[in-house]
Amino acid sequence: MNYTKILGTGSYLPERVMLNSELEAMVDTSDEWIQARTGIKERHIAREDETTCDMCEQAALNAIQAADIDPSEIDLIVLATSTPDLIYPSTACLLQARLGVSNTCAAFDVQAACSGFVYAFSIAEKFIQSGSVKKALVVGADANSKILDWTDRGTCVLFGDGAGAIILEASDEPGVYATRLHADGSHAHLLQVPSGVSKPTGDPFIRMSGNEVFKFAVNAMGSIVDETLQECGLSKSDIDWLVPHQANQRIIKATARKLGVTMDKVILTVAEHGNTSGGSIPLALDTGIRDGRIKRGDKLFLEAVGSGFTWGSIVLKY
Repeated sequence: MNYTKILGTGSYLPERVMLNSELEAMVDTSDEWIQARTGIKERHIAREDETTCDMCEQAALNAIQAADIDPSEIDLIVLATSTPDLIYPSTACLLQARLGVSNTCAAFDVQAACSGFVYAFSIAEKFIQSGSVKKALVVGADANSKILDWTDRGTCVLFGDGAGAIILEASDEPGVYATRLHADGSHAHLLQVPSGVSKPTGDPFIRMSGNEVFKFAVNAMGSIVDETLQECGLSKSDIDWLVPHQANQRIIKATARKLGVTMDKVILTVAEHGNTSGGSIPLALDTGIRDGRIKRGDKLFLEAVGSGFTWGSIVLKY
């Protein structure tokens, strides 16, 4: 059996920064309320002509550079997004063409909302584990601003745009200790974009029942901590860093308490990024690696919950 390790990471954020004060002029909210409820101070917003693939390309190039590989070495591209450029082809295929990756490389999208990166990572890791892939590009990205109702104060204050990417490589030494994935579609109505291709309702925006989503997320993240650690035979004290989905600072704090880590051992980007959905975890991971906090050999706990509901976790050694 092959093991998997992270060879390099990269990220991209749009140039435009939207402060809470700008939202105060758009909807009935305040900077104080947003920060107290979510921890968010600002978020990045893609240009009107800037697409998910545009962001993925920059994040992927940064990851490829960090990994010091040639794009031709990539055997697989798994791209997590809920805001693809087109219905088809997949954004992964569009990215493959831009990077000049060989057509012997498989490329496809994964849609698991805010848990998308955890799902995509887990899929790529299984390909490497099977021996059919040596190097994989995993990308998480969303242009949430394209599906926001800027008159809905319950959602427009939460989300931002961005992309993160990693290069995974086959290794002789254990790197990924465990991955866990879950879904429960019975809660779909609590967080959704209620209009689609085969069901065009005329409401193509994010709709959320905030209190119910918060309660589910706290419970799901709490239970998955013990479940994942038990699977890989590690204790809470073995974990060096929590790299969570950056949806809400209160959910992150609850997960940190469950994991038994202090907040100085949590990679927090929610204040600057908001909720970037599929881009959230790889953006935070890249931030922690590039600023020197996360070091080779550190054990990381990655977790996310998203619409579906979907939720999942990864325990790995960087």
